[in-house]
Amino acid sequence: MIKDTKTIAVDFDGTIVEDEYPRIGKPQLFAFDTMKKLQEKGHRLILWTYRHGKALDEAVAFCEQNGITFYAINKSFPEEEFDTKYSRKINADLFIDDRNFNGMVGWGEIYQKLIGENQPTPTASRKKGWFRR
Repeated sequence: MIKDTKTIAVDFDGTIVEDEYPRIGKPQLFAFDTMKKLQEKGHRLILWTYRHGKALDEAVAFCEQNGITFYAINKSFPEEEFDTKYSRKINADLFIDDRNFNGMVGWGEIYQKLIGENQPTPTASRKKGWFRR
């Protein structure tokens, strides 16, 4: 469980949603529930993705429609201006990404480890067929 407030960078394709780039895949089970709970506990979420332009705008809008507004997008701070002569590596305490060394753990496990509670019950308003069985 995280005790101090953290900045958490979260990838989009393959992490928040199933990887169907450039389209937006189905939400991963518990992804939005976990991110909402992390924000409720005061953690800052940064969307950290390869997407840019229209594809990035669509991903941001999709997350907002699902109740997540990010602290920053592809940068460490909202007001940060990106200078192409410097690395795009962002300053975050944790990274949630499907390209981890051992692969992506499930959002239920992320929820339990970071929040310290049992995983949430899937939101009832989700459309049928969004969960893998």
